[in-house]
Amino acid sequence: MMNFEQYNCLLHTMIALAIIVFVCLYFIKAGYGLFRTKQWGWSLNNKLAWILMEAPAFIVMLIMWWQSGMNTHIPEIVFCGMFMLHYFQRSFIFPLLMKGTSKMPVAIMLMGVIFNAINGLMLGCGLFDFPNENFACGTAYMYRPNTILGIVIFFAGMMINLHSDHVIRHLRKPGDTKHYLPQKGMYKYVTSGNYFGELTEWTGLAIATMLPAAWVFVIWTAANLVPRAHAIHKRYREEFGNDAVGNRKRIIPFVY
Repeated sequence: MMNFEQYNCLLHTMIALAIIVFVCLYFIKAGYGLFRTKQWGWSLNNKLAWILMEAPAFIVMLIMWWQSGMNTHIPEIVFCGMFMLHYFQRSFIFPLLMKGTSKMPVAIMLMGVIFNAINGLMLGCGLFDFPNENFACGTAYMYRPNTILGIVIFFAGMMINLHSDHVIRHLRKPGDTKHYLPQKGMYKYVTSGNYFGELTEWTGLAIATMLPAAWVFVIWTAANLVPRAHAIHKRYREEFGNDAVGNRKRIIPFVY
């Protein structure tokens, strides 16, 4: 278990690394999905890789909740449940719904494993070891304006994320291998609607918890997804043309 100084050091280190990753990903396209190439080396079945990559966040948070004695205040339980709900869906439901025979480079998967395990640890420590002192208010904390707003934003983001994934999965008919420009739901406004949904989720959790670790997680999410959304936007313009993409932004409607 970390002490408070070590925990603060971890948070500051994660912020510094996020800035580096953010800059690098504008020059290096992570080699999965649209951008997978043989240069990334050995690859695994996409479904298996997604399970292995996402599950550590769920497992680490579950372990930390168990180690806390599970006898915590209502806010910790609710926010832990929200985090685990996302990662249960992402780890064990989303991969099984995938179509096609795509693969993911092992290097990308391993980086994802490390990222998700550290973020699970970081958020778990924030909830159970160094929580917001106002969590001790118990149920009363859940009626605070920031808590209600954050929870609403979180679940709105989750719905956007799930719907965007649904849109992507149904772009092709069985046997079709062509690329299509998604047009429904949030894709009317941005070319990476699923990323906007995920970024919205974690922003909502950060607003609800007011934990430094949750805000660091938002920074990391943006560092990973914003450059990726930029690359996808550029690819869509090259593949489908400026007229087809139109005024859609990359990840944040009407902004970027």
